[in-house]
Amino acid sequence: MARAASAPKKEISMEEALWKSADKLRGSVEPAEYKHVVLSLFFLKFASDKFEAQRKAISEKYGE
Repeated sequence: MARAASAPKKEISMEEALWKSADKLRGSVEPAEYKHVVLSLFFLKFASDKFEAQRKAISEKYGE
């Protein structure tokens, strides 16, 4: 038996997809507690960027 054609999925914007993902990650955490999670993620991104820049500088100076 042939399958019925499914309705085309609505494309969502990147912003909408990120917002939905944040809602799923947030779960039942209170906003006052969620800020600690977000601030920690910002710090980890900052540290990662600084590490990568330093790694690149050392790699250029001394080679791989």
